[in-house]
Amino acid sequence: MAAVILTGIPGSGKTTVLGKALELLKERGVSYGHVVYGTVMFEFAKEKGLVSDRDALRSLPPETQREIQLAAAERIGSMGVSGNIIVDTHCTVKTPKGFIPGLPKAVLERIKPSQIILVETDPKEIIARRTGDTSRKRDAESAADLSLHQSLNRSFAAAYALQVGASVTVVLNRQGKLSEAARELAEVLDWTS
Repeated sequence: MAAVILTGIPGSGKTTVLGKALELLKERGVSYGHVVYGTVMFEFAKEKGLVSDRDALRSLPPETQREIQLAAAERIGSMGVSGNIIVDTHCTVKTPKGFIPGLPKAVLERIKPSQIILVETDPKEIIARRTGDTSRKRDAESAADLSLHQSLNRSFAAAYALQVGASVTVVLNRQGKLSEAARELAEVLDWTS
Protein backbone atom coordinates (compact mmCIF):
# COMPACT_ATOMS: atom_id res chain seq x y z
CA MET A 1 0.00 0.00 0.00
CA ALA A 2 1.22 3.48 -0.87
CA ALA A 3 -0.03 6.44 1.14
CA VAL A 4 0.38 9.79 -0.57
CA ILE A 5 -0.25 13.22 0.91
CA LEU A 6 -1.63 15.71 -1.62
CA THR A 7 -1.58 19.27 -0.43
CA GLY A 8 -1.98 22.83 -1.64
CA ILE A 9 -3.47 26.04 -0.34
CA PRO A 10 -7.18 26.64 -0.97
CA GLY A 11 -7.61 27.74 -4.57
CA SER A 12 -4.47 26.04 -5.88
CA GLY A 13 -6.63 23.51 -7.73
CA LYS A 14 -5.28 20.41 -6.01
CA THR A 15 -8.60 18.55 -5.95
CA THR A 16 -9.34 19.43 -9.59
CA VAL A 17 -5.86 18.33 -10.71
CA LEU A 18 -6.24 15.14 -8.69
CA GLY A 19 -9.59 14.31 -10.31
CA LYS A 20 -8.07 14.53 -13.80
CA ALA A 21 -4.96 12.60 -12.72
CA LEU A 22 -7.08 9.78 -11.27
CA GLU A 23 -8.92 9.52 -14.62
CA LEU A 24 -5.57 9.11 -16.41
CA LEU A 25 -4.41 6.50 -13.89
CA LYS A 26 -7.64 4.54 -14.24
CA GLU A 27 -6.94 4.25 -17.98
CA ARG A 28 -3.57 2.70 -17.04
CA GLY A 29 -5.13 0.28 -14.57
CA VAL A 30 -3.73 2.09 -11.52
CA SER A 31 -6.16 2.90 -8.73
CA TYR A 32 -6.03 4.99 -5.60
CA GLY A 33 -8.52 5.50 -2.82
CA HIS A 34 -9.11 9.16 -2.00
CA VAL A 35 -9.94 10.71 1.36
CA VAL A 36 -10.28 14.43 2.12
CA TYR A 37 -8.73 15.00 5.54
CA GLY A 38 -10.66 18.22 6.16
CA THR A 39 -13.96 16.43 5.58
CA VAL A 40 -13.06 13.78 8.14
CA MET A 41 -12.03 16.53 10.58
CA PHE A 42 -15.26 18.43 9.97
CA GLU A 43 -17.41 15.34 10.48
CA PHE A 44 -15.70 14.67 13.82
CA ALA A 45 -15.94 18.31 14.98
CA LYS A 46 -19.59 18.52 13.95
CA GLU A 47 -20.40 15.31 15.87
CA LYS A 48 -18.82 16.93 18.95
CA GLY A 49 -20.85 20.12 18.43
CA LEU A 50 -17.74 22.25 17.90
CA VAL A 51 -18.59 23.68 14.45
CA SER A 52 -21.51 23.91 12.06
CA ASP A 53 -19.52 24.48 8.86
CA ARG A 54 -16.12 23.37 7.63
CA ASP A 55 -14.57 26.83 7.41
CA ALA A 56 -15.18 27.33 11.16
CA LEU A 57 -12.48 24.72 11.91
CA ARG A 58 -9.78 27.38 11.33
CA SER A 59 -11.18 29.58 14.09
CA LEU A 60 -11.01 26.90 16.80
CA PRO A 61 -8.18 27.16 19.34
CA PRO A 62 -4.96 25.54 18.05
CA GLU A 63 -5.05 22.83 20.74
CA THR A 64 -8.60 21.88 19.74
CA GLN A 65 -7.55 21.80 16.08
CA ARG A 66 -4.68 19.43 16.96
CA GLU A 67 -7.06 17.13 18.85
CA ILE A 68 -9.40 17.04 15.86
CA GLN A 69 -6.46 16.38 13.51
CA LEU A 70 -5.42 13.38 15.59
CA ALA A 71 -8.98 12.03 15.79
CA ALA A 72 -9.26 12.35 12.00
CA ALA A 73 -5.96 10.49 11.54
CA GLU A 74 -7.29 7.69 13.75
CA ARG A 75 -10.44 7.50 11.62
CA ILE A 76 -8.48 7.46 8.38
CA GLY A 77 -6.19 4.77 9.79
CA SER A 78 -9.16 2.65 10.86
CA MET A 79 -10.92 2.85 7.49
CA GLY A 80 -9.23 -0.38 6.57
CA VAL A 81 -8.24 0.90 3.16
CA SER A 82 -6.16 -1.62 1.29
CA GLY A 83 -4.13 -0.56 -1.69
CA ASN A 84 -3.05 2.94 -2.58
CA ILE A 85 -4.57 5.95 -0.86
CA ILE A 86 -4.33 9.68 -1.41
CA VAL A 87 -4.94 11.92 1.58
CA ASP A 88 -6.07 15.31 0.26
CA THR A 89 -5.17 17.85 2.93
CA HIS A 90 -3.40 21.09 3.85
CA CYS A 91 0.27 21.27 4.70
CA THR A 92 -0.25 24.25 6.97
CA VAL A 93 -3.39 25.85 8.36
CA LYS A 94 -3.58 29.61 8.71
CA THR A 95 -5.24 30.54 11.98
CA PRO A 96 -5.75 33.92 13.69
CA LYS A 97 -2.66 33.10 15.80
CA GLY A 98 -0.40 32.04 12.92
CA PHE A 99 0.22 28.91 10.89
CA ILE A 100 -0.08 25.48 12.48
CA PRO A 101 1.12 22.20 10.99
CA GLY A 102 -1.54 20.43 8.95
CA LEU A 103 0.30 17.16 9.54
CA PRO A 104 1.75 17.01 13.05
CA LYS A 105 4.11 14.15 13.90
CA ALA A 106 1.37 11.96 15.42
CA VAL A 107 -0.70 12.30 12.23
CA LEU A 108 2.27 11.47 10.00
CA GLU A 109 3.03 8.40 12.10
CA ARG A 110 -0.49 7.09 11.54
CA ILE A 111 -0.65 7.80 7.79
CA LYS A 112 2.99 6.94 6.98
CA PRO A 113 3.15 8.64 3.58
CA SER A 114 5.81 7.62 1.09
CA GLN A 115 5.19 10.74 -1.01
CA ILE A 116 4.16 14.32 -0.29
CA ILE A 117 2.92 16.26 -3.31
CA LEU A 118 2.30 20.01 -3.28
CA VAL A 119 0.08 21.56 -5.93
CA GLU A 120 0.95 25.22 -6.41
CA THR A 121 -0.25 28.02 -8.66
CA ASP A 122 0.31 31.71 -9.14
CA PRO A 123 -1.15 33.70 -6.21
CA LYS A 124 -3.06 36.01 -8.58
CA GLU A 125 -4.79 32.94 -10.06
CA ILE A 126 -5.68 31.75 -6.56
CA ILE A 127 -7.26 35.12 -5.77
CA ALA A 128 -9.32 34.94 -8.97
CA ARG A 129 -10.47 31.38 -8.19
CA ARG A 130 -11.41 32.26 -4.62
CA THR A 131 -13.32 35.32 -5.76
CA GLY A 132 -15.41 33.14 -8.05
CA ASP A 133 -16.09 30.50 -5.38
CA THR A 134 -19.05 31.63 -3.30
CA SER A 135 -19.51 28.22 -1.67
CA ARG A 136 -16.82 28.88 0.96
CA LYS A 137 -16.10 31.62 3.52
CA ARG A 138 -12.45 32.35 2.90
CA ASP A 139 -10.29 34.97 4.56
CA ALA A 140 -9.19 37.79 2.26
CA GLU A 141 -5.50 37.38 1.44
CA SER A 142 -3.11 39.32 -0.77
CA ALA A 143 -0.79 37.82 -3.37
CA ALA A 144 2.07 38.33 -0.87
CA ASP A 145 0.11 36.45 1.83
CA LEU A 146 -0.48 33.55 -0.57
CA SER A 147 3.17 33.48 -1.67
CA LEU A 148 4.21 33.26 1.98
CA HIS A 149 1.72 30.45 2.59
CA GLN A 150 3.04 28.44 -0.39
CA SER A 151 6.62 29.03 0.75
CA LEU A 152 5.78 27.83 4.26
CA ASN A 153 4.10 24.75 2.76
CA ARG A 154 7.35 23.82 1.01
CA SER A 155 9.29 24.20 4.25
CA PHE A 156 6.77 22.21 6.26
CA ALA A 157 6.61 19.49 3.57
CA ALA A 158 10.39 19.08 3.75
CA ALA A 159 10.21 18.77 7.54
CA TYR A 160 7.40 16.20 7.28
CA ALA A 161 9.38 14.23 4.70
CA LEU A 162 12.38 14.09 7.02
CA GLN A 163 10.24 12.61 9.79
CA VAL A 164 8.85 9.74 7.72
CA GLY A 165 11.36 9.28 4.90
CA ALA A 166 8.96 10.50 2.20
CA SER A 167 9.86 12.23 -1.04
CA VAL A 168 8.47 15.66 -1.95
CA THR A 169 7.24 16.77 -5.37
CA VAL A 170 5.84 20.12 -6.49
CA VAL A 171 3.28 20.11 -9.31
CA LEU A 172 2.58 23.51 -10.86
CA ASN A 173 -1.05 24.11 -11.85
CA ARG A 174 -0.79 27.00 -14.30
CA GLN A 175 -3.85 28.78 -15.67
CA GLY A 176 -5.12 26.93 -18.75
CA LYS A 177 -2.67 24.04 -18.19
CA LEU A 178 -4.83 21.66 -16.14
CA SER A 179 -4.13 18.71 -18.45
CA GLU A 180 -0.39 19.29 -18.12
CA ALA A 181 -0.57 19.39 -14.31
CA ALA A 182 -2.80 16.29 -14.23
CA ARG A 183 -0.37 14.36 -16.45
CA GLU A 184 2.53 15.33 -14.18
CA LEU A 185 0.61 14.29 -11.07
CA ALA A 186 -0.45 11.01 -12.71
CA GLU A 187 3.19 10.23 -13.54
CA VAL A 188 4.26 10.80 -9.94
CA LEU A 189 1.38 8.69 -8.59
CA ASP A 190 2.03 5.90 -11.12
CA TRP A 191 5.67 5.81 -10.04
CA THR A 192 4.70 5.78 -6.34
CA SER A 193 2.12 2.96 -6.59
